[in-house]
Amino acid sequence: QLQLVESGGDLVQPGGSLRLSCTASGFPLDYYVIGWFRQAPGKEFEGISCINSYGGSTAYADSVKGRFTVSTGNNKSTVYLWMNSLKPEDTAAYYCAAIASVAEVRTSWCLQNWKYDYWGQGTQVTVSS
Repeated sequence: QLQLVESGGDLVQPGGSLRLSCTASGFPLDYYVIGWFRQAPGKEFEGISCINSYGGSTAYADSVKGRFTVSTGNNKSTVYLWMNSLKPEDTAAYYCAAIASVAEVRTSWCLQNWKYDYWGQGTQVTVSS
């Protein structure tokens, strides 16, 4: 069974950068769509980015577009979320999730958390001075 582990969360100052990793064990991610989600205390669960590991298509929520970049690692078992120009409102627990699919990703479907079958345990990102 596919297992996902997130890492890279940390305390960072506003304007800073972080790279989150989502590492898979059990199966390579070649034929999966990977989504990144976050939840801040008292706020709704939010889909922020997704990538099709097969074709490379990506999609982003408006809240992170232009600041965050999702990419796959060379080993095909890791997906990265590069976060730049971080703001205090980016403070949240960040999760990656996977669904077996080779479909081109679009925000209309790939940011919906209920579509995903596999989830990591989350990593905390805190943006504060």
